[in-house]
Amino acid sequence: EKPAASAAPAAETARAVAAGVRFMAPGPGTVAALLAAGVPAGAIDAPPADAVQFDSEALWAVVGERAWRGQRVLVVRGGNLADAGGSGSGAPSSGRDWLARRLQDAGAAVDFIAVYARGAPDFTPAQQARARAASQDGSVWLFSSSEAVGNLVRAVSADWANARAIATHPRIADAARAAGWGQVLQVRPDLEDIRAGVASIESSHDA
Repeated sequence: EKPAASAAPAAETARAVAAGVRFMAPGPGTVAALLAAGVPAGAIDAPPADAVQFDSEALWAVVGERAWRGQRVLVVRGGNLADAGGSGSGAPSSGRDWLARRLQDAGAAVDFIAVYARGAPDFTPAQQARARAASQDGSVWLFSSSEAVGNLVRAVSADWANARAIATHPRIADAARAAGWGQVLQVRPDLEDIRAGVASIESSHDA
């Protein structure tokens, strides 16, 4: 029974590709997931691997000039746990909403579907104490989500003026600075760039 069950999504993917459906991905992680699901590379639109950012804006730079009038687009995204029992449209997501508006302005019909739910973590007292210590001990925080910054500062009462952070997008860097982080370095969402960023921020601390 398991082979039949696992073959069903592959068959659906094959039918979608045969029907001319194209798949859009904002970054290499989504591209890898699509390839693993059986989507041919030629059916995927995504920013180049050396793009400055991997986000909706970078994706639109690739697909924005296409003839979208009359096309249907399904935007797949996450929602909030509080909305899990609702319409399934998902919570507001600035990047995905921005992309949807561009598509609609170009004449496409856009629908949303939430395929996972996000929720704020429930910190234990020990975790709160560890986070407060990390706000002062030279730890480097890595943020890949503005929502994560907000969840952290709501869960942990701390002075972040001496805290250091790496952020993988300008909006995330702005959120960390607004939340009080004293040192924030923005880097590309790429493993080697993140490693270089950590080394840079560590060397500035040691100097």
